[in-house]
Amino acid sequence: MPPQVRLKPNRERSVQQRHPWLFSGAIAQAEAEPGDVVSVRDSKGNHLAWGYYNPRSQIQVRVLRWGDAPPDEAWWQAQLRRAVGFRAPLLADGRTTAARLVNAESDGLPGLVVDQYGEWLVLQALTLGIDRQKGQLAEMLLEATGARGVWERSDDSVRGLEGLAEEAGLLAGAAPPEEVVLLENGVRFRVDFARGHKTGFYLDQRDNRALVGAHSAGKEVLNCFAYTGGFSIYAGLSGAKHVTSVDTSQPSLEVAVENYALNGLDAEQDEFIVADVFDLLRDYREEGRTFDLIVLDPPKFAYSKGQVEAACRGYKDINLNAFHLLRPAGLLFTFSCSGLVSPDLFQKVIFGAALDAGVEAQILQPLWQSADHPVRLSFPEGAYLKGLVCRKME
Repeated sequence: MPPQVRLKPNRERSVQQRHPWLFSGAIAQAEAEPGDVVSVRDSKGNHLAWGYYNPRSQIQVRVLRWGDAPPDEAWWQAQLRRAVGFRAPLLADGRTTAARLVNAESDGLPGLVVDQYGEWLVLQALTLGIDRQKGQLAEMLLEATGARGVWERSDDSVRGLEGLAEEAGLLAGAAPPEEVVLLENGVRFRVDFARGHKTGFYLDQRDNRALVGAHSAGKEVLNCFAYTGGFSIYAGLSGAKHVTSVDTSQPSLEVAVENYALNGLDAEQDEFIVADVFDLLRDYREEGRTFDLIVLDPPKFAYSKGQVEAACRGYKDINLNAFHLLRPAGLLFTFSCSGLVSPDLFQKVIFGAALDAGVEAQILQPLWQSADHPVRLSFPEGAYLKGLVCRKME
């Protein structure tokens, strides 16, 4: 008899609808050890699916496979190859060398994130079930991709919810050099695997960076929460008149300057300001400074349901001031990567910001994560990044 988890009566619906999460409140009994692959059974003992178990997490089971057959080595290999194959067209022409290869639950591999940067892969093991077999998965990834090495960046605080310590270092193959340069639509960016945010670069904004570039010719652009200058460089390459990049991190902006040089741009013609965006927007408003295009791409504001209200206040604050700083017909590219803030709620917050700013605005289009970050239909939680392109009407 394999390890198993039995559900409470009438709690099997989410499994039947192929949602991959089972919370502690749905589980009646577990005959398993932490990290075990378990048979998920309804209250009558009927088998429903296979998943891995961790009693320390609020999400106690993450479903891997539906049906009778358990997930064996061949199944893991097939899942990885499928995910890699889905991204092949994006990388085919050589103008883009970086992509998310495995997007966790949305690729049927809960807790596993893998990003490719040229010849190197960066892996995040965010759950106990994945952490236990990350070494084996890294070897499978080398075989599936032909990459030279797999570097681990499992230093996300979410691992604490699984009872895991943060870890980073070489998992398989050769260690990457200290600096790797990626191509994105022909644009060059330096990536620091050891010290960069997440896996080193925000690949989920690829399409949105290109869109900002398409609207930047001849414009004065303000890029807030600029990190290493992604939006700024697209704007500069597209002929922006002037770009101001703002971030609290001096080292990040120093990398932005290096990225300017990689792309043949003159950083001395633009501004790089180390400052708190909330404070700087208010200062600019008092000074009467204005811009043609503003990008607001803040870090995650809400990590729990109890933080959503405060997060919305933060979003409203920066967007209200951004509306004041926009010239007539100016464009605001505004984002939230807080998964707990729904697109509908985010739009309401932006409406409130425009209303309090005393301006009329139009939504030109909604935005979300790039295509290598797909969202599984049975897992809407995967749609964490949302954004709006707004135009100030007067």
